[in-house]
Amino acid sequence: MIRGMSPHLIAASLPLLAYLLGSLSGSLLLGRLRGVDIRRLGSGNAGGTNALRTQGWKFALGVVLVDVGKGALAVWLALRFAPDGGFADAVALGHLAALAAVVGHVWPVWHGFRGGKGAATAIGGLLLLWPWALAVVLPAWLLVLACSGYVGLSTVVAFACLPALAWWDGATPWRTGFAVALALFIAFTHRGNLQRLRAGTELRFERARLLPRLLQRLAARP
Repeated sequence: MIRGMSPHLIAASLPLLAYLLGSLSGSLLLGRLRGVDIRRLGSGNAGGTNALRTQGWKFALGVVLVDVGKGALAVWLALRFAPDGGFADAVALGHLAALAAVVGHVWPVWHGFRGGKGAATAIGGLLLLWPWALAVVLPAWLLVLACSGYVGLSTVVAFACLPALAWWDGATPWRTGFAVALALFIAFTHRGNLQRLRAGTELRFERARLLPRLLQRLAARP
């Protein structure tokens, strides 16, 4: 416990700190080193997908590492410094910190409240709070991407698995609420992708569509 601060004040400060950490956008911070504002390029989104499309895989990898790392750090700090006797225990504060970091990534106070869509930061939070859920989320993301080539759709479907996973696992109320909130929030931040998908104008990574190409090759064999 931080000396001189009440447990309730510490508990309230940890989600706020998580939001401030989440507001440190990987693409915008690394973009400044390169002299670019990624929000002025491509789709205008300050996330890993737009970073990959406009700046290449090395830049995008750095973006993902920063965004995943800040989500994990926010949760670690909440778990580490959760006080005894506050309005919420360590588990509750960890989940609140993860959500706050994701919100910070989407609406970053340091960058004019224009950020990314929160998926990488959410993955960072899951690494500490619910690591085995990634054994479902990441394969689901890869499978949908390999079938469709749509990154946004893959992300929405992957996180939509979380509530079902929480129900199947008999998760605690905090974990179940976290799963539902995260799935809904990721769907909300990707609403533009879903609208373009319905209109037939969503951009697709053709190189990522591995399964259709594999099936075509198998069908072409004598």
